[in-house]
Amino acid sequence: MRSTSGQLDDPRDGVTFGIEDVNEVLAVMVDEQAEERPRDRELITCRLGLDGESPETLTLLGARFEVSRDRARQLYTRAVGQMVRRVQGTGYPDTGVFAKRYPVGWSDERLVRTLLAETYATDSDIAAQDWAYLKLRLAGHDLQDSKRLAGFVFQRIAGWQQKGRWHVLPNQQAEEVPASAWNPWLRRVEWAEATPDELPDGPARGIDYGDDGRGSMFAEKLGREVSFDTGLQARLLRMLDGSERVEAFQDSPVGVEYELDGAQRVHYPTAVARFSDGRVVLMDVIPLGHAAVYANRAKATAGRAYAHAHGWGWLVWTGSGTGVADLAQRAVDTKVENILRNRLAAGPVEWDELRRYRDETGMELLDLAALVLKHEWRWDRGPFRLSRTS
Repeated sequence: MRSTSGQLDDPRDGVTFGIEDVNEVLAVMVDEQAEERPRDRELITCRLGLDGESPETLTLLGARFEVSRDRARQLYTRAVGQMVRRVQGTGYPDTGVFAKRYPVGWSDERLVRTLLAETYATDSDIAAQDWAYLKLRLAGHDLQDSKRLAGFVFQRIAGWQQKGRWHVLPNQQAEEVPASAWNPWLRRVEWAEATPDELPDGPARGIDYGDDGRGSMFAEKLGREVSFDTGLQARLLRMLDGSERVEAFQDSPVGVEYELDGAQRVHYPTAVARFSDGRVVLMDVIPLGHAAVYANRAKATAGRAYAHAHGWGWLVWTGSGTGVADLAQRAVDTKVENILRNRLAAGPVEWDELRRYRDETGMELLDLAALVLKHEWRWDRGPFRLSRTS
């Protein structure tokens, strides 16, 4: 079901293998592009979040490549243009999946609503316009239509951002959030036993805090504007600001260091909040469909360790009625589970094999995510690779 805004009522409803099919074809395209232009792999992957991590703002992308925000946009646009022309010229890889999901014959409204629903399910608002343009071009839409419809997607998201400014000026009443709204989430918190440290005085995220691609809203409890990348982050911040059960909170409160395949990285969880009972929770928004991806599990592990070292609870907020612990306990057909578990004992599984397996068994994407969490397998995304961890 979708709301009148085009968003899914629960992001869980949009978590399907269809989005992964699109992602994997694009990953093959990126690999082809990287053979001649190796830098383009990192450029496109980081901007779109092909690996399952959050898409990067243009400011952050510029810092990564030591160029300005505008130059980062130019580099990305050139890379994508070359990649699309390569595919159109060679016919490889097959982009039929795009034509099926975003047909040329559909109405503008249907296309825009489909693209928005996928944005909401993958929590990729920052790069939604870029994603929309690329999907439409690969589906066979002409250049001008692709730009026009991608612009409509951007306008809708800008509308969500403005609507999310639950009050534009200070000294107005925050939107009231029922105390009971926190009950299911507080039951999912991984609590620490130590006395909680105080909340930080301000946000730790600095380099792209004011990037003009991010949304912003006035928070009554902070007495200032707060920034967010996505609609799910905006929902969480609204709940924190509007609930009497939350005494205080801080957005992007800390930079948590973590390691991914030997590389040191820093991630900024969405918020930390002190509740009326004195307990403190560090929270991070990770979309449900990406919660089992290896990179996000590495972030969550580091976030949990950081939170507990400071006496804070830890919560991954999916924006769905299903949390990560609920997903790990999802019932999956035993036959489906055993076949995949036995196969992985022989070595990693690539995308084409998994696609055949899912078609034969009827396995859903959330089934795969549940098995990954249960068995602590490694799920790499864009390109897909499923393997057992040592």
